Amino acid sequence: MHSHEAVKQLDVIPADELAACLPSHVLAQLPAEGITVFSVTDDASDTAAFSARYGFGLEDCANTIVVRYRKDGGEHYAALVSLGSLRLDINGAVKAALGAQRLSFAKREAAVELSSMEFGGITAFGLPENWRILVDAAVMERAQVVMGAGVRAAKLLLAPHVLRAWPRCEVAAMTLPGE
Repeated sequence: MHSHEAVKQLDVIPADELAACLPSHVLAQLPAEGITVFSVTDDASDTAAFSARYGFGLEDCANTIVVRYRKDGGEHYAALVSLGSLRLDINGAVKAALGAQRLSFAKREAAVELSSMEFGGITAFGLPENWRILVDAAVMERAQVVMGAGVRAAKLLLAPHVLRAWPRCEVAAMTLPGE
């Protein structure tokens, strides 16, 4: 499925209804152009179920993962955006990109509370200002990707150049080679 075919089959949320569907802090950071927001059922919100239900390959699903790390004596959080078909190199490339001394996946409760988003729907847009947002280089090679929208009931469809143009986005090679 590509662009026009995919969008026709999706339950697109009109722009004038987005405020009722998305968290306000997510909506406030969404670029004005280049993003289609569509609704999904809760049972199809997780990546594998979404891929099976809506016909997008895992290589077109961009997951946002929250990590906690220590650097310069302080504790920090960051969001990592990577394709559902690839594995993050947490102890190598990610640790190096963040300059982290120690790194772990954030606890579910902390990720939800600090992002003010639903688990399974966390997105790069609307995260706290002091978080770094790293997007894997492989994401930039896709024609379009689907990512969370802050809630489990919606997803974002966008071309990776929208992320690249967003000032908070840092592109870094973070996945294991050959996977």
